Amino acid sequence: MEVAPSLQWIDNHCHLEDDSALSAVLEASAKAGVTQMVTVGTDAASSVAGLALAERHKQVWATAGLHPHDAAEGLDAVLQVINANVENPKMVAIGECGLDYHYDHSPREIQRHVFAQQIALAHEHDLPLVIHTRNAWDETFEILDAESIPKRTVFHCFTGGPAEAAACLERNALLSISGIVTFPSAADVREAVRIAPLDALMVETDSPFLTPVPHRGTPNTPARVVLIGAEIAHLHEVGLSKVAQQTTATARRFYGLEAPGDGPEAPGDGLEAPGDGPEAPGDGLEAP
Repeated sequence: MEVAPSLQWIDNHCHLEDDSALSAVLEASAKAGVTQMVTVGTDAASSVAGLALAERHKQVWATAGLHPHDAAEGLDAVLQVINANVENPKMVAIGECGLDYHYDHSPREIQRHVFAQQIALAHEHDLPLVIHTRNAWDETFEILDAESIPKRTVFHCFTGGPAEAAACLERNALLSISGIVTFPSAADVREAVRIAPLDALMVETDSPFLTPVPHRGTPNTPARVVLIGAEIAHLHEVGLSKVAQQTTATARRFYGLEAPGDGPEAPGDGLEAPGDGPEAPGDGLEAP
């Protein structure tokens, strides 16, 4: 696919590493029109690293949170990071957090408790909530309903079908669409994207994981968010520019990001971690 660099994109969920490849990753992203990106914390160390990276790069923002895989560690260390950065405009969300009953790396009861704690933090600090859910849709919705879903909530790497999409949208949550939408096995995800309003969608790479077709087997990068946008444009039967404009505007409102060269956007109401759905081909580059 030919890149249209005149379009602006936001990769609203990636995992950037401050390593020797970072400069090339950021340069390729800029060439592809990816003007802003959100690097996501999964524990205290990655949250601190992401925030430090965001401070050094004007096009990067960061989140702080505890992934369900690491819920057994407890929230204390992540809570210190969040409390130390409440006034930091570079910390734009709580998460990723939620439930993962596929791997069960942490006991389910602890996952539920830590998820509820992070929902409370999103409410307390009026920050967006970034959710990871896998094989746990019913309990994820139960906890969100019991704790009251934050007004800005996104289901990252949405991998449900139309029924799960409808349940998210009924709660005014956004769906973040990853490279999974390009996988041959992901018919349910494509149908969910087809029925969801365009203004309820954001795009993400979850890089370096979940590389979209036709680049399977190689590490993912934010530049490839354009391929995800192209699949959404195909499913909605609209031009690529419409998807770029709408998903970018939605992400800026959701996270309260400044547009390049403009003043700050006011945080808006949100409309949505991987969920249970199709497995990615086994190339060692799947999300945890």
